[in-house]
Amino acid sequence: MDKSLFDTGLEKRRETLGREYVDRNLAQADDFSRPFQEAMTAWCWGFGWGDETIDAKTRSMMNLTMLAALGRMHEWELHLNGALNNGVTRDELKAILHQIGIYAGFPAGVECFRIARKVLAERTAAGKKA
Repeated sequence: MDKSLFDTGLEKRRETLGREYVDRNLAQADDFSRPFQEAMTAWCWGFGWGDETIDAKTRSMMNLTMLAALGRMHEWELHLNGALNNGVTRDELKAILHQIGIYAGFPAGVECFRIARKVLAERTAAGKKA
């Protein structure tokens, strides 16, 4: 594993998903899952998110649309929180959801709106920017 990519990835992953979530996932990794966690952190987050050509906010917006199109709703919810952490506004989120409905289909749009309403309510209740 490339230590530099892992370190960059760990920083990017924590910035987007939150230190608590990332550190908990890494701490829970065992001999079976640790190599995957490390590779994902280095490759996805270090190589992918570490490339500053696309800013984190735009990258988050892209991820939301791709994850919706793939039907990966658990990951979509996780990355919605990350997108909000990266500065995506409610109005931008609404526009993203419209794009999802148009290009990934209305069932995906309906599911993403359901998740978005839940996440926004949770963040508001927790005093986080929604």
